Amino acid sequence: MAQKVQKTQATRNTATLNRTHLISLLIYLLFLLTSTLLSPRNLLPFLLLNLPALAIEIWFERIGRPTYTSTSTSTSTSTSASGGRELRKAGEPLDAKGLTEWMWDIVYWSWGNTVLVAIAGNWAWWLYVVVPGYSAWLGWSTYSGVRQGFSGVSAGAGGAGEDAGGVGQSKRQAKMEKKGGQRMQYR
Repeated sequence: MAQKVQKTQATRNTATLNRTHLISLLIYLLFLLTSTLLSPRNLLPFLLLNLPALAIEIWFERIGRPTYTSTSTSTSTSTSASGGRELRKAGEPLDAKGLTEWMWDIVYWSWGNTVLVAIAGNWAWWLYVVVPGYSAWLGWSTYSGVRQGFSGVSAGAGGAGEDAGGVGQSKRQAKMEKKGGQRMQYR
């Protein structure tokens, strides 16, 4: 049963890698054709901004491509139907969550930008900055929110940030007193 799962994984990885390489080839050919035939496009941004996607494709090829061992034809009971080859390693799953999913996003974003530049022109390279810009904005807003949250904690520790009537009370206790509900009675 485990061998069947590995064969399925190997088949899926092979199909995914072949499809990825074919799509990349078509997109890069589209870009090169439009840059030579229609109007000149900058090749430096093309090379620099597609370098991460190409590196990720090479990485996927390295970790995801299944490997086979060749066997002799005399041991036909242990060979597969793939012409005397036996699966040695199925490769890592290319549909995994987490980092692999993030790397696929980089590949797709690079492809989309390259197609947009091929169609719209050189100004579309600036759209490549959208994702890192959004990430920077998200990081800054998270940092400032955490900093603001810690400033309330540090002010509360010294007593400077609280009202005179609310020293030592939680927010829930202060609300209850404000509504006229249960009041703490000190004896």
